[in-house]
Amino acid sequence: MGKLELEVEAKSSAEKYWKAIRDSSVLFPKIFPEQFKSIEIIEGDGQSIGSIRLVKFTEGSPIVTFAKEKIEVSDEENKLVSYSVIDGELTTFFKTFKASLQVIPKGEGALVKWLIEYEKASEEVPEPNILQETAKKTFTDLDEYLVKN
Repeated sequence: MGKLELEVEAKSSAEKYWKAIRDSSVLFPKIFPEQFKSIEIIEGDGQSIGSIRLVKFTEGSPIVTFAKEKIEVSDEENKLVSYSVIDGELTTFFKTFKASLQVIPKGEGALVKWLIEYEKASEEVPEPNILQETAKKTFTDLDEYLVKN
């Protein structure tokens, strides 16, 4: 099982950042049109366990055009969400692909912790480091947006 971790310090409060993450289906395509075509909730409310979202990426996105995500953990109190990718290009490269995101209060701001756990479909599949770089940029840019708005 492979693992990639990322921590990003945010100037935004944990509460504000968490609210934006919970509202990412609407917010991300609006803030990041160069990355997300659309995020559609196809089952559930998009926030509770069992909900399924269809994330469509723009043509410029590396590797993937879409990903279907199923929420496995939704913990409001600890500001933690975890999901598995159940359809899309990632499922051809990885037997399992799970991501977790937690927003932890830190002073006036927050610490955003992101973790992916994956099992490659074959040895030829490269490590998903590009996804880590993309996530870092997204989390940093989200914070900048929240500070301004």
